[in-house]
Amino acid sequence: MRILHTMLRVGNLEKSIAFYTDVLGMQELRHQDYPEGEFTLAFVGYGDEANNTVLELTHNWGVESYDLGNAYGHIAIGVDDVYEACEKMKQSGGKVIRDAGPMNAGSTIIAFLEDPDGYQIELIGRE
Repeated sequence: MRILHTMLRVGNLEKSIAFYTDVLGMQELRHQDYPEGEFTLAFVGYGDEANNTVLELTHNWGVESYDLGNAYGHIAIGVDDVYEACEKMKQSGGKVIRDAGPMNAGSTIIAFLEDPDGYQIELIGRE
């Protein structure tokens, strides 16, 4: 068994796809409209779905924003150099909400970004 994907509801699919591909460097793997259900699904990730966990971006037609609630945390992405990754993502238009530096009460280097819908993405330095 393995986790296949995590689904995020997004208000503007084009902005979300641009964020995950242009800022975070993922690939758009597939994209499908479902007119009868009035929604579109786009799958993005760092590799094919057969071997990697990916994100499903769900756009419900006519819905521009969602209440994220207070239970959701973040998506974590491992990077070789958090400082360098943070700078590249800023230059690509990424919204950094916590600059690269040691985590609270620890030494692991982390940073946080926010996607167009307010979902947080944590960058974690690989040791």
